[in-house]
Amino acid sequence: GGKLVLVQTGDEIDRGDGEQAIVDLFDRLAVEARAAGGAVYALNGNHEVMNVQLDFRYVTEGGFKDFEDVPGLDASSPRLAPVPPPARARAAAFFPGGVYAKKLAARDVIIAVGDTVFAHGGVLPSHTRYGIARINREVRAWMEGKSPSAPAVIAAEDSPVWARLYSTDPAPTPGSSPCAALDQTLAAMSAKRMVVGHTVQRNGVTSACGDKVWRIDVGMAAHYGGKPAALEIAGDTVRILTGEATGASSASGEKK
Repeated sequence: GGKLVLVQTGDEIDRGDGEQAIVDLFDRLAVEARAAGGAVYALNGNHEVMNVQLDFRYVTEGGFKDFEDVPGLDASSPRLAPVPPPARARAAAFFPGGVYAKKLAARDVIIAVGDTVFAHGGVLPSHTRYGIARINREVRAWMEGKSPSAPAVIAAEDSPVWARLYSTDPAPTPGSSPCAALDQTLAAMSAKRMVVGHTVQRNGVTSACGDKVWRIDVGMAAHYGGKPAALEIAGDTVRILTGEATGASSASGEKK
């Protein structure tokens, strides 16, 4: 409530059944938070992009059935003829210009809240040169069905939804090539830190590059069995929130 801002870094889908309800929940939370003076931002990750590309390799049987009751779907459209019949309702929902593709189109790939940058995979110097607003704009146009194909910048292996440069194990340390790229990106965006998902951290939320990047994907979906966790940022204090003991780290790396 109040001025609280919540950011979800993508991959709401392809995590088991009940995906329609999850996407709808975050849309509703965004409206409620805005009315209360805060904000909820859900970002697009690689699995949102994959579904708009009709790449359903991670979809469960229940995930296909989940979209059969979406109002306004035209699963008989000739453009869906190559899609196997059990997948056509989902394809109609996520095909560019479809009901759920348009919901995803309302979301960004990269955002900055205060002095923190958020993205699913990570923002690289090449992305800042290309233009953050341009990336968001081009992905939005494609998902809305106004552009014929996914922009190359989002489909590339090092795109903001696929990059893993900052999420390696062992974690990159200051002075390394990944951390140098991170420093360049943060400077270009006038930011102090970055928060990314995409690469599951098996032992909980971790940081790298002297706490300048936080890796928050802990695989907490029931489909993966991870434990719930979140990152709280208040000024220069960053706290890892779990159902267990809470750790905190200041921007200087000092543990509290």
